[in-house]
Amino acid sequence: MKANEYRELDEKYGAHNYHPLPVVLSKAKGVWVWDVEGNKYIDMLSSYSAINQGHLHPKIVAAAIEQLTRISLSSRAFSNDRMGPYLKKLCEISGMEMALPMNTGAEAVETALKLARRWAYQKMGVPENKGELIVCENNFHGRTTTIISFSSDPGSKKGFGPYTPGFVTIPYNDIKSFENAITPNTIGIMVEPIQGEAGINVPSPGYLKELRRICTEKGILLIIDEIQTGFARTGKMFAFEHDGIKPDILCVGKALGGGLYPVSAALSSREIMSMFTPGSHGSTFGGNPLACAIAEAALDVLIEEKLTKRSTEMGEYFVKKLKEVKTPKIKEIRARGLLIGVEFHLGAKETVRPICEKLMQNGVLAKDTHEKTIRFAPPLTITTDEIDWAMERIKKVFEEY
Repeated sequence: MKANEYRELDEKYGAHNYHPLPVVLSKAKGVWVWDVEGNKYIDMLSSYSAINQGHLHPKIVAAAIEQLTRISLSSRAFSNDRMGPYLKKLCEISGMEMALPMNTGAEAVETALKLARRWAYQKMGVPENKGELIVCENNFHGRTTTIISFSSDPGSKKGFGPYTPGFVTIPYNDIKSFENAITPNTIGIMVEPIQGEAGINVPSPGYLKELRRICTEKGILLIIDEIQTGFARTGKMFAFEHDGIKPDILCVGKALGGGLYPVSAALSSREIMSMFTPGSHGSTFGGNPLACAIAEAALDVLIEEKLTKRSTEMGEYFVKKLKEVKTPKIKEIRARGLLIGVEFHLGAKETVRPICEKLMQNGVLAKDTHEKTIRFAPPLTITTDEIDWAMERIKKVFEEY
């Protein structure tokens, strides 16, 4: 079948909840992907940072294959021999005490919300069902009904009401607004250390440190969503480490599955996690043996291949090359590690979608975010030669545009 035939099948039988670039992928390895017609592309999206270790990393694939010869699913009705060792490693890497394993990022966030609310009612003295969680404008934490209830993106929200109450929205990177929003019913704040879907919004230095200070002083919770920024993407294992702090609750996912399998978790202290008791929360697939084997191997690769260091070095190199592009259309380059956003000067109704399509035609797969920004987030295994290959094409497209 040709690419257009596959796309026609998608259009006919698949709900139109995405607007993908017109490419049909069939093979991948490392930072490279191929379409059904044999054309080769460099992956500059990493499935929204779910493939930090590169496509089909041999160690992660081997762990999956080995586990598939033993047991793949047990449910949490029974214990299995993979979950404990995996959760121990995840807690040690994150600096947290306990983890609750789930599957998707949105599930990790929902878990964190439930955990925070129960803590507020049982330990903080917030009246039952009156708790309020502070969130930030232009956030992206997932697409469940509760999560889109506190989204400020009309595309994610419109037509899906009535919305779940209990959320207060403030501007991102605004400490004064946070302080002013706190009331006796405040549970805490949920925040991304860098807003990915909003266009790679990097906050001011010390922003998270100030949030931590205020939360500690007020006795409220700091919940950090590291689903996109975690696992070496920003040059640290977790982006909150740039500010030298630790959250009360941490949400992780995406790269935890090594690009092979959906794996996520909510992590916290032993005291806070004690709010969950048997029957209060669960997941049939959460913590399944296959997921645990894959996630443990994914963590090992990050450590053994020093991908935090690589993310810093390759990110600096990539940004240096981007700054050499000569075009007045580039408004700003925002970056931390290998999470890079290039914002363009465009008209009110213009978007960067045509630029992304032109990049695709030249062998570079990148995606628009928030209409005016192109995100570059390749696998952390990328080399300087591969960045040079990509930049030769990016420079050509940007300067022609």
